[in-house]
Order: sequence, then C-alpha cells, then structure tokens
Amino acid sequence: MPSAQKNEPVTNRLLAALSKKEYQRLLPDLEFFPLPFGDIIFEPGDRLRHVYFPNNESIISLLSAVEDRELLEVGMVGNEGMAGLPVFMGVANSHTRGLVQGAGSAMRMKAATLRRETVNGGSLHRLLNRYTHSLLMQISQTAACNRFHPVNVRLARWLLMTHDRVEGDEFRLTQEFLSHMLGVRREQVTLAASALQKQKIITYSRGQIRILNRAGLEAASCKCYKLVRDGYNNSLN
Repeated sequence: MPSAQKNEPVTNRLLAALSKKEYQRLLPDLEFFPLPFGDIIFEPGDRLRHVYFPNNESIISLLSAVEDRELLEVGMVGNEGMAGLPVFMGVANSHTRGLVQGAGSAMRMKAATLRRETVNGGSLHRLLNRYTHSLLMQISQTAACNRFHPVNVRLARWLLMTHDRVEGDEFRLTQEFLSHMLGVRREQVTLAASALQKQKIITYSRGQIRILNRAGLEAASCKCYKLVRDGYNNSLN
C-alpha cells in the first residue's frame, strides 16, 4: 500500500489534533489503506499487526460473537478514533471482529510503531488515552441502551451515530447488517425502519438509507446519542 504523502489532507480527527511537527514525523509510518464495504480487517483472536485511523467517510464496526454464532455491535469507530485500540493498551490480540460498515479509507500504522510512539508519552499517547475513555463510554452506554430502550429508539440512535461519521445523507445498509448492529431479528429492523419512514424521517429501500429529517431523527432517539457524541467531542478538546 502507498505511504501517506505530506500534502494529503488530514481527515482523521485524532491525527489532525497532533501538532504539525509531530504529524509530519509520523507520516513515513502511515500508509493509505482502502476499506471496502463489508471487509473484515481483524477477527477475535487475531494478532493485531496494524492499527487503523479511519478517514472522513469510513466506519469500522466492532462486533462481539456469542457462542460463535450471533454477532452484536459493541462499538463504532469513525474519523474520530482508531481501530486496534488493544495495541495501545498493551494487548496483542483482538477480542472483536473489525467490520467495515462505511466504505472509504484509513491511515494504517504498524502495531509495533504505535507501541514505540506511545510508550514514553507524548501528544499521541494523551489523545489515545482520552479516546479510550470516550470509546469505553460509547460501549457502556450502548450496552445500557440495548438493554432498556425499544428497537425503534435504538435504531434512531444508531443512524445518528452513523450519519455523524459519513459524508452525505445516504449510506448503504442491509437488514442483515442492521440486525447485527442492534442485536435483533430482521423483522424487528423492518418494523422499526418502516415506522421512521412513515414519519418521513428516513427512506429505506434496497439496502440504502437516506436521512430526510435530521431533527426528527434526533427527536426519535434517546439521550444515549447525545451522551456519546458529547463524550467524543470533549475527548478532542
């Protein structure tokens, strides 16, 4: 894969938060990496040889498996973060599946390089510390939301989180994919999406979702969305 170039725009918010001098120093260790929709970049038990800093339009879903059959999304990583966080925490292997939910690209770095860059502190280490806190908050809030809130509210929250991380109002999404994201049967996904469609908040057809009314989607969601969004924004301030 080609390495990053000095004149390429920085669209990952973690990398963009670095000083210009530090980012330029890291450039030789970053490479452009395409993320096609549906690709799996790591599986549970895999040794993490790279970490991924998604660019603007890209989303990597972190999925946990139950008894090697059912999958449930436990976290979502977009341009605000990094996939492969166990490496930063001193863990060599992944405990989740990393699935490309939003096609695009990432800046990829070798795991050994990240360890070297963060072992003695520095601004990347501080940023990843704060990002770790915000991702843990997302995971815990998502677990509570999945337990206590109805499917239609959870769907609205999930669509808002996805909308925040993609370019434009339309994105690719299948019923099977959504059922994994929300941990429910396809029939429940259909009912929840139909309810939002009747309210003219979204359109949903042939695996494509378009957001028609962002304010309406926020009204249909729960407070969990705002808590997670504000946590990310605060982590980069």
